[in-house]
Amino acid sequence: MKLKYDLKGLDCANCAQKVQERVSDLKGIKECNVVFATTKMFVETIDDSFDEALLIKTVKSVEPDVEVINLSNEFHDDKIHHHNHNKYSCEHDHEHHHKHENCSCGHDHDIETIKHDDLKEGINIKISGLDCANCAMKVEQAINKMNEIDKAQIIFSTETLKVKPKDSIDQNKLLKQIQKVVDQVEDGVTLSLKDTLQVIEKPRLFVCKDHLGLIIGTLIYIIAIIVGDFEFDALIYGIAYLLVGYKVILKALKNIGRGEIFDENFLMCIATIGAFCISDYKEAIAVMLFYSVGEIFQAYAVNKTRTSISSLMDLKSDYANLIVGDDIIKVTPEKIKIGDEIIIKVGEKVPLDGKVLKGESTLDTSSLTGETLPRNVSAGDEVLAGVVNLTGIINIKVTQAYEDSTVSKILDLVENAASKKAPIEQFITRFARVYTPTVVFLAIALAVIPMIIFKDAVFLEWLYRALTFLVVSCPCALVISIPLGLYAGLGKASKMGALVKGGNYLELLKDIDTVVFDKTGTLTEGSFEVIEINGSDDLLMLGAYGESMSNHPIAKSVVKKYGQVIDQKRISDFKEVAGKGIEVKIDGKLYNLGNKSYIEGLGIQVQNPLTVGTVIHIVCQRKYLGNIVVADKIKDTTIEGIKRLKKEGIQNTVMLTGDRREVAKDIAKKIGIDTVYSELLPQDKVMQVENLINQGARLSFVGDGINDAPVLARADLGIAMGGVGSDAAIEAADIVLMNDDIITIGEAISISKKTNKVLKQNVIFTLIIKIGVLLLTMFGCANMWMGVFADVGVTLIAILNSMRILK
Repeated sequence: MKLKYDLKGLDCANCAQKVQERVSDLKGIKECNVVFATTKMFVETIDDSFDEALLIKTVKSVEPDVEVINLSNEFHDDKIHHHNHNKYSCEHDHEHHHKHENCSCGHDHDIETIKHDDLKEGINIKISGLDCANCAMKVEQAINKMNEIDKAQIIFSTETLKVKPKDSIDQNKLLKQIQKVVDQVEDGVTLSLKDTLQVIEKPRLFVCKDHLGLIIGTLIYIIAIIVGDFEFDALIYGIAYLLVGYKVILKALKNIGRGEIFDENFLMCIATIGAFCISDYKEAIAVMLFYSVGEIFQAYAVNKTRTSISSLMDLKSDYANLIVGDDIIKVTPEKIKIGDEIIIKVGEKVPLDGKVLKGESTLDTSSLTGETLPRNVSAGDEVLAGVVNLTGIINIKVTQAYEDSTVSKILDLVENAASKKAPIEQFITRFARVYTPTVVFLAIALAVIPMIIFKDAVFLEWLYRALTFLVVSCPCALVISIPLGLYAGLGKASKMGALVKGGNYLELLKDIDTVVFDKTGTLTEGSFEVIEINGSDDLLMLGAYGESMSNHPIAKSVVKKYGQVIDQKRISDFKEVAGKGIEVKIDGKLYNLGNKSYIEGLGIQVQNPLTVGTVIHIVCQRKYLGNIVVADKIKDTTIEGIKRLKKEGIQNTVMLTGDRREVAKDIAKKIGIDTVYSELLPQDKVMQVENLINQGARLSFVGDGINDAPVLARADLGIAMGGVGSDAAIEAADIVLMNDDIITIGEAISISKKTNKVLKQNVIFTLIIKIGVLLLTMFGCANMWMGVFADVGVTLIAILNSMRILK
């Protein structure tokens, strides 16, 4: 079972890593990934016997202020809710149709009595933290007693509160009023609007009221320095130190209470308090001040990066204009049903997938597909959610519910992509586990061992060095910048039209040296057209009449080229010879239309055209009339896409097709493909990919994601074309191209290389600075200022460097 949580309020990368480690060690947990960049936690359990209460308790043991919100709704079955109830200190054993009379909290757990009428209209609210069905009923009763509420209903299994207000009221204001009532009944229960977008606040660098202690402490510190030596200086500097660093000290004390000793707050406290104890007051305060200010800048940089990444995928519309009779009502996209009619005004985003019923307009599809050219639409055209209406008003009939829409799939895919960690991220996770404790023990050794070895060693001097050692020990620069950099790369690739399903695939992309293509629908349009007619003037008409009753794409292309109405009265005795041709009477005369082997099998000599393509030979009354050449049209961007791949260092481009050898070679020559394998059956494609991999190729296969699923799965990296809105493509491939354009593959490779380059820069820069400062400290050539720079300063620089990926 796979679950997803939002760890609301998670603002420490080091703590995110600790949460991941603790949850991974829980019984029944197969895998846990915490993505600091998105504050999401992905959990895979071994089976259904999973205790969510223990998971929440474990998370809060590391970060008590974090709110754990379930986003998957996969596990809310009564049998797994054996949670400790904070308010009543009782344990609820929930079983259907069973009443617990001896529970110490005095709750009657009669689940059978919890029955509700479905509210078809109302505000949907996410209610988190309810672990007892009976308590949910009490909360519901309390909300129903509110003067503002007409009716309220809690759906315990899906953590949903539906409320219908008596009068029109601002939803946020109503939410606050309901929260007050809920708090009086149940502790730890939080509410959030389900049908509205999460508001991304613009990050603010410094809010004075949030940092009054820091400001006052800094002023006292500056005045004390100006005054110079004075009596009770330790007391004054002590007050300044507490005001500047009280937040850090409190965090450290809380962490100690939870057994988190190797925490950056604790290490900073030990280092600065130690400096204070050896009467180095000014440096102790200055270091704490530098650290606190650095933390403010670091938090701002992280939030700025998160906001920048989120804005890349700003696809969802806040509302939809639903047509109800003669009225237009604004509702959230989640409330729209299949078959509803909505109107899209100029400048608005299309909220759901649908078909244009009325109107004409030009759409900006760049946010969805990366395509810069606008697209014209009119009645009958399909429209995908997430595009922007530019010129005219259009009415759309909705064809997909929001949860199945293109926007929903893309946003979910991008967010979940961060859960698949790249090798470099996995290395940093393992490295951080060892690095911090190692440096702490080295710091202890630095303070103790010289006192044993050197006779003239001064303890205070070596203690100072050890304290500086501690300041350097936190690996935040790596733990923060690497995931942020990968997520920035994923977001940037999505903006260009390539949905990469994980950081691991993004990192692998840079190493690909061979790209294998399926032909039809990938390099070519998959739609045939007549490119040559060899025969009399009426040959195209005869070909169209002969092919008019066939559904084959080649037959349809001939009829389309003819472009006139077919008089079915002229046609009789139609017979299709599977895989070969057609026998039909036109105006009473017998005609045969088909490939070379079919016509020659009739004992008639054919004439082969000079142009390469699929040839339809036409015979009348056993007399050869001529031929029509049909070919699959090469996509406009194919040639440029192949050139871009070679520019990015792809050594071998390969085409796999079921076409005849001469047709395949002709197309390959036109578009610049290096190697061609033709006349292949589907299983032959898998075999050819296997052969290339066995020869040492790092191979990516590009196909349509439906017919080529086995090959996509076998390749090192599967890339699906035409994947937007296609469940099969999203499932089969590691990367989905939203714009059917192979140029995007080259752009994605470029992003992969740039991301990897930035991440390597962060790792090398951070390690060089940290190891350098540690060595300087050992030899007495560094002070705490350098130590703080090696921690907070380096972290800030690494974050800013990661942001370059977005540019």
